[in-house]
Amino acid sequence: MILCITHSRDFYNIDLFFEYLTSKNIPYFRLNSDKLNHAQKISISQNSFELTDESGNRLKSEDVKSVWHRKSWRIDTPEELDEEYKKIFIQEYSTLRYNLFTALERVPWINPLDIENKIDGNKMLQLNIAEKNGLIVPETLFSNDAEAITAFFYTYCSGKMVAKLHGVISKSMGGENFLSTHIIDEDSLENIADIEYCPMIFQPYIEKEYELRIVYLDGEFFTGKINNSENTDWRIAKGNYFWSDYALPENIKSGLTGMMKEMGLYLGAIDMIRGKDGKYYFLEVNPQGEWGMLQKDLNFPIAQRIADNLIKRMKTNE
Repeated sequence: MILCITHSRDFYNIDLFFEYLTSKNIPYFRLNSDKLNHAQKISISQNSFELTDESGNRLKSEDVKSVWHRKSWRIDTPEELDEEYKKIFIQEYSTLRYNLFTALERVPWINPLDIENKIDGNKMLQLNIAEKNGLIVPETLFSNDAEAITAFFYTYCSGKMVAKLHGVISKSMGGENFLSTHIIDEDSLENIADIEYCPMIFQPYIEKEYELRIVYLDGEFFTGKINNSENTDWRIAKGNYFWSDYALPENIKSGLTGMMKEMGLYLGAIDMIRGKDGKYYFLEVNPQGEWGMLQKDLNFPIAQRIADNLIKRMKTNE
């Protein structure tokens, strides 16, 4: 059986994945990470667990032969719980969930849990590894220090700087305005003192021709180009924008392959831009990044290839 860790409101990508497994007669189990709480019955021993989910489906750890860690969402808390107990509820169920996941470390994952957490939680490490593998990365500062940010602005940014959160407030395929990514010029720099309440990542604004969303899957590339040159991020772009298939240069594919292998990731959604100077700039990789729009608009078989990878490694691991 293949275990897919996702959330209760996930659709499309996950449906394609399950349809493909069904066509291959491979059993699967959907584990909704946000419902891994009082809605499920869970018992964990030293190296195994048993679980009954919110629909009454039963899972034993010994039946799991590989895992797709699609997405982990915040655990839902019951409305009837007193506010003072919600912190304890989240803390203990989060620990229970982590113990459950680590009971499956013996089987193949996309992606290995601890590696994914390390890479997803450290954008500066990503940039270092990308640069080490020959990719161009913008000068970057992650800071809450107004003086350091101001110095960075005048040293590297030529009057225009991008500011963004390290993480995202929400994850979605739909392009909602959930990213606090915006442009800072000399006038708005006057208000930078408030940064102490929310450290952010700062980079020079790069005049771009277009953005690329690249899905890397164990040496294979699925790349979409969006005709978006004036917005800071394709996820908040408004207007007549569309995805088209894109052939990455071989040197970029080589650099990305080296980077992903060094990171230890089998799967990742990579953001790059092609500047008006003709250069390709690496921005970040999200191990759980969204790619449903590429499969939908460009007919990329990403869900099927994820399943194939897990099936192959599952059989090798037997």
